[in-house]
Amino acid sequence: MEPDVLARLKKVAGKQTTILTHYGRKTGKPREVTIWFVLAGDKLYIGTANVNRQWVRNVQKTPKIRLSVGGETFSGTACFLTDRAEHERAIAAIRQKYWIYRPLMALGRILTATGLMRDNTGSFEVTLAS
Repeated sequence: MEPDVLARLKKVAGKQTTILTHYGRKTGKPREVTIWFVLAGDKLYIGTANVNRQWVRNVQKTPKIRLSVGGETFSGTACFLTDRAEHERAIAAIRQKYWIYRPLMALGRILTATGLMRDNTGSFEVTLAS
């Protein structure tokens, strides 16, 4: 990530949510969703508890995105993390930032481990343009 882009992102990294602009996989029209994000070092992650959501499917098909947070706008591409270790790193960073939700996330992991719930979590690494 370019140093000036990283510096701008660090200024707003403490914000709770970002507006993600993605593009419909059938229409190509821009759509917006408010989601969590986390900056871990120089890596930017967005995650979901349900990979079947429309925005996730749209971004998988058309990875070009825009993020708006704290008065800043960033353009880039999102890469769905298929490697389990990379996904776990992203989710760990999300758990650390959104610590208040850790009990709920832990319950989800327990229910998944016992077979009572399916793991539908997913995450993206975002590469921002200069």
